[in-house]
Amino acid sequence: MARILISASHKSSGKTTISVGLGAAMTARGLSVQAFKKGPDYIDPMWHARATGRSCFNLDFNTQTHAEILSTLARRAVNADISLIEGNMGLHDGVDVEGSDSSAALARLIGAPVVLVVDCEGMARGIAALLVGFQSFEPDVRIGGVILNRTAGSRQQGKIRGAIERYSDIPVLGALSRASELTILERHLGLATPEETEGGDDRIEMLRRAVVDNIDVDRVIEIARSASPLAGTDWREPGFSPSSGSGCVEQVVIAVARDSAFGFYYPDDLEALERAGARLVFFSPLADAKLPAADALFIGGGFPETHMAELERNGTLRSAVRSAAAGGLPIYAECGGLMYLSRSIRWGNEERAMAGVIEADVVMHARPQGRGLVKVAATAAHPWHGDVPQPAALRPFAAHEFHYAALTNVPPDTTFAFNVLRGHGVDGSHDGIVSGNVLATFTHQRDTEANRWAECFVGFVRGVKAGRTG
Repeated sequence: MARILISASHKSSGKTTISVGLGAAMTARGLSVQAFKKGPDYIDPMWHARATGRSCFNLDFNTQTHAEILSTLARRAVNADISLIEGNMGLHDGVDVEGSDSSAALARLIGAPVVLVVDCEGMARGIAALLVGFQSFEPDVRIGGVILNRTAGSRQQGKIRGAIERYSDIPVLGALSRASELTILERHLGLATPEETEGGDDRIEMLRRAVVDNIDVDRVIEIARSASPLAGTDWREPGFSPSSGSGCVEQVVIAVARDSAFGFYYPDDLEALERAGARLVFFSPLADAKLPAADALFIGGGFPETHMAELERNGTLRSAVRSAAAGGLPIYAECGGLMYLSRSIRWGNEERAMAGVIEADVVMHARPQGRGLVKVAATAAHPWHGDVPQPAALRPFAAHEFHYAALTNVPPDTTFAFNVLRGHGVDGSHDGIVSGNVLATFTHQRDTEANRWAECFVGFVRGVKAGRTG
């Protein structure tokens, strides 16, 4: 199983653009490329999926066990020619000072060689010292090559190549200039999505051509083929039951909001909902005049703040969502979905009306209000307790949040589904507003062995439909 991990000396070095270009270049050669992204992330995987034509999956130490990471990698890559894993932050960065959650730790776990992307702006000979330091810091992590990014021209490239060749044995696989067309637009929540980037497919094509013209793709593939075997890996995901959702229980229909305003979904979470017995249908809060016939709604994260004028204009759908919630339809909303269910969103001097399901207003801030790893524990008010086949799945679990939004005018008697043990949530101590059969939270959950939320939600929806709960 050929695989390679693309990392960097530090964040924002260009590893996503180079990874996307490599994925597109290998796919154009006729290779089946399976992309993965380390850590919690929605946007980078969208670019990888667009470049390779295959869903990109996350490998995350915070929400998955080592066995789950290995199993996810093995199962998803079984029919691929090569796996391309993009790290996060710098190679040795992470929450743990011992490095147990770093990209280097992931490379070690999965036996993948590393290609290091180095931002060369303002540097020359010093890059050799940096590489030697990275090589000796954790010598059991093999750096198979380096790609020089954002170089000023051939003169700087020559100096850097000469220094690297003199002081290290790490091969230089190529170099890219700092041309603006070789970047992906960044915004307050990171990279812009392909759907929101004008000419997104053209940008991927430019990245592919830049990689083909300036990087030794054959050498990258050769390095990937030197990866260590994944010996003894169980290809079945822990907790995965092939028979679950196979028709032994009544199927429910869940309508999922998906458009350029709402797109933050893990593909394996959507699969988990289907395994649990849900049939998924999709709708657009931006464009659709009515909701599809469904037993529940799932409104994920995204960028409602950048689309709030269009969302306000679609008053027909906002009214339909409000009526559905008042009628007891189960609704689960994460982050952007929570914002959409609020009364209003204010960003700067602009304020727009939203669905009005949640008694609160949203204010966008210049700095993140919640960012990174969270840990929450369900309260007795969590609405999914009634028909949960695995009550242990609601024990404290790790998840993540990333929002510049804060809620204001929250009633003091608001009911919360989660106590926040780490992170911020709504007010630093609580998250998950409960209103009838609605659960709306800043926390992004991931369906893993420690938190089978998909099965819990589908069980709740089935119970409401049958009149047992809710």
